[in-house]
Amino acid sequence: MASRDEPSPRSSNGRRNNGMGSRAQRGADLARLSASTSAGYLASRVRGLRDGEAAEAAFHAATAEKMVEMLGSMKGAAMKLGQIASFVDLDVPEEIAETYQDVLGELRDAAPAADPEAIAAVVAEEYGAPPEEVFAAWDPQPLAAASIGQVHRARLPDGSDVVAKVQYPGVAEAIESDLANAEAFAPLARVVSPNLEIAPLLGEMRDRLIDELDYQREAQYQAAFAARYAGHPFIRIPQVHREWCRPRIIVSERIEGASFETMLAEADPETKRRYGEIIYRFVWGSLNRFRLFNGDPHPGNYLFPGDGTVAFLDFGSVKLFTSETREVLRETLEAVVDGDRDRLVAALDTAGFLPERARYDGDLLLEWFTKVNEPILADHEWTFTPDFAREVIRTTTDPRLGYVDLLRRLNLPPDYLLLNRIQWGVNSILGRLGARANWRRVSLEFWEGAEPATELGALERPFIDASPYLA
Repeated sequence: MASRDEPSPRSSNGRRNNGMGSRAQRGADLARLSASTSAGYLASRVRGLRDGEAAEAAFHAATAEKMVEMLGSMKGAAMKLGQIASFVDLDVPEEIAETYQDVLGELRDAAPAADPEAIAAVVAEEYGAPPEEVFAAWDPQPLAAASIGQVHRARLPDGSDVVAKVQYPGVAEAIESDLANAEAFAPLARVVSPNLEIAPLLGEMRDRLIDELDYQREAQYQAAFAARYAGHPFIRIPQVHREWCRPRIIVSERIEGASFETMLAEADPETKRRYGEIIYRFVWGSLNRFRLFNGDPHPGNYLFPGDGTVAFLDFGSVKLFTSETREVLRETLEAVVDGDRDRLVAALDTAGFLPERARYDGDLLLEWFTKVNEPILADHEWTFTPDFAREVIRTTTDPRLGYVDLLRRLNLPPDYLLLNRIQWGVNSILGRLGARANWRRVSLEFWEGAEPATELGALERPFIDASPYLA
C-alpha cells in the first residue's frame, strides 16, 4: 500500500473536512450516495437491457468518482466499503470494472495520511512519551495509510526493526457514527432480499467493524495466526511484540516485500500461480484446520518478499468459527461436490439459510451452488479468471440468469457474512493471478487430510502433521 501526504479534502459543499465529520453530515452523505447510486444502478440495468453497455458505462464511471470524493474524505466504516469495492470484480462489463478498480484503487493504495503531529499525539497518549523517546528510531512518514490507522517504520531499543500500526485520532467516533447510520441501508437490503433477517446482519457488521478498532484484540489474533504458522515453508505472519502493544498501537515484526501491484507487474505467470495457491491455502486452510478466518482479503494485506513466500498482514477482521459452523460448511460443499440436492437443502436449513414458509426450488439451489463453486467441482486443474469472479457476482444481480428471485428468498446467517465478503475478494485476487490447480484435491487436504495434491501441498504436509493447533 502506498501513502501520501496531502491537505484535508473538501466536502461537496466546499468546507474543509478533517475526515471525521459529524454524524449528521456523514449520515446525510452516506444516504445521498446510497440513494443516488442504488436508483442509478437500477436505472442503468434497465437502460443496459434496452440500449446496451454504452449507457451503463457513463453511470458507473461517475459513480466511482463520487465514491472516491466522498468515501476518501471520511475514513472509517464508509471508506472501508470503498476499499472493498476497489478490488472485487463487480458485475459490470470489463472496461467498466477497470474504471472502478482504477478509480476506487485510490482508496486502497493512497489513503490520505494523518498529520504526523496527530499520530505523534496518539503515541504520546499511549506510552506517556513522544515516539522519538519511546523508540530507538521512528519514521514520521507513514509506510502505509488505510481506513482506520497507518503504519510507521520504527526500531526498538534492542535493535529489532518493527512497524507500528497507529489508530487515527477520532476514527473510533467516526465509525460509531457510521454504524449508527447503518439502519439507513435496511430498506434497500429488504428490496434486494426480502427474507433477510436484517437485525442480526447489522449486528454482525457492527461487531466486525468494532473488532477492527480493538487493536489489543487484533494483536491477540495476529499472535494466534503467527503461532500457528511459525516455521511454515511458504506462509509468513509478522510476529507481534506484545509488550509494546497498546489499545491504539500494534507493534510487530517488519517484513520487507513487494506490494501486490508491484509483484503483479514483475512476476512471471508460474510465480503468480504459486502465490495464488499460497493465498488459497492460507484462506481456506486456516478456516478448516484452525477454525480461524481472516476476513479482509484486499491486496494491500499481502507482501511478497521475493523468496517464494507470501506475508499476510492486518488481522483486524478475524472470526473464530465454532466446530458446528465449520462442519455445516463442509457438509454444504460436499453435498455440492456430490450433486446431492436433498443433502444440500438439509445443510442449508441447518445453517439458517432457509426461512420458514419461504418457497424455493431445490434443484435451482443446487444449480446455483454448483455454478459458484465451480473451482472445487472440476476434478482437474482449473484456472481462476476475472471473468469467473464477475460471473459469480452476476448470478446474484442479473435477473436474466434466473437466480436472483431464488436468492431473494433466502436468509444470510450472520456467521456467513464474512465468508461472502472473502469469497468474492479471493475470487478476484486469484483471477488476477491466474491461479491454477486441482482445487478439489487441494480442498480435500483441508477437509479430510487427503494426500498432497501439489508440490506446495507436499512441502506443507510435514508442517501440518506436526502442528499442535489443529482444531
